[in-house]
Amino acid sequence: MDSILVVNAGSSSVKFQVFAVEGEGVLRRLIKGQVDGIGSRPRLRASGASNDPMADRAYPIETIPDVPAAMDVAGAWLRNEARVNPLAVGHRVVHGGPDYERPVLVDHGVVARLERFVTLAPLHQPHNLAPIRSILANFPTIPQVACFDTAFHRTHGRLADHYAIPHQLHAEGVRRYGFHGLSYEYISRTLPQIAPEIAKRRVIVAHLGSGASMCAMKNGLSVESTMGFTALDGLPMGTRPGQLDPGVVLYLMSEKGMTASKVQDFLYRDCGLKGLSGVSNDMRELEASLDPQAKLAVDYFVYRIGLNAGMLAAALQGIDAFVFTAGIGENSSSIRARVAEQLGWLGVALDPAENTRHSRLISAKTSLVPVYVVPTDEELMIAQHTLTLLMNGQSPNPRRERVS
Repeated sequence: MDSILVVNAGSSSVKFQVFAVEGEGVLRRLIKGQVDGIGSRPRLRASGASNDPMADRAYPIETIPDVPAAMDVAGAWLRNEARVNPLAVGHRVVHGGPDYERPVLVDHGVVARLERFVTLAPLHQPHNLAPIRSILANFPTIPQVACFDTAFHRTHGRLADHYAIPHQLHAEGVRRYGFHGLSYEYISRTLPQIAPEIAKRRVIVAHLGSGASMCAMKNGLSVESTMGFTALDGLPMGTRPGQLDPGVVLYLMSEKGMTASKVQDFLYRDCGLKGLSGVSNDMRELEASLDPQAKLAVDYFVYRIGLNAGMLAAALQGIDAFVFTAGIGENSSSIRARVAEQLGWLGVALDPAENTRHSRLISAKTSLVPVYVVPTDEELMIAQHTLTLLMNGQSPNPRRERVS
């Protein structure tokens, strides 16, 4: 059976999915798994299409000290026990920089160019590239496709793309990219099936998870995003601060004596909900906590979503629908209800019963703006791009026009 392997590698886990390729390019999910606890308590877990368990194994720490080792273990299990021999491998790569606005077949030259953006996404990019290098070294004949979280936002107009800095820096790539693009692209492609009346209209999508951002879409294209040059900007996240006065960075360096690398580590790992609460970076723990600082962190998260929704509504010159997605957006009815209260001035009103049931349409009949909960599927998006690239022998997305 022909199949596509999708890999999403992080610092402490390698997630993978296998999709069967059926007639006329239809994809069907066969296996979902991950190797987590890399370097601490490694464990391989995998399940089948009906969530039936296929593997659950613990390993000694020294067996899986890093991402390449995790890829070796997962790859051996897929080949030898699951009998998977993929046509190609698709990868999530967070930052494509100014060079890549569509998925691309990977070779050593592409990897070298993508390494230039490691400092722009230090939590993600090195780990995204590690399995690509591993497969290039061990299975050089298997086609690999890199799919970028920045690509969907390359339709931004010039005003949304620029910072107020000298043009030469923009030409070098210092610009507003936006992230979570694979998630937003999936939502954009799904809305015509579930809500055709609003799919091409003015829609704000809130991707709320450990990483969080929001995107303004019109005609199914990204017009504006809360994230910019790096994945630090916009909404507060699990460990990242979101919008921050650049003067804070200068203060940390001049007054606290922090080096650039120390500041980077601080902003990516010690801020956000974790830093504000002093309790946890996990929204579930914060919502359950009685600690006043945990409450402050949750209140701040909701408040900033409301502020950024106003900004995106201004970019769209109105709003015709609002969509929640990702871990918090899909699963926390209380956060959705509180965000909806923040958006009451836009005419948003939820149906409490539908919200508690996690229905697809959760807005009240009296709401001027329909509100949806749409589970995202970045892995399916990657698999589709990978298959399309193989079938066409070229990049699956034509150059998209910028939104003026």
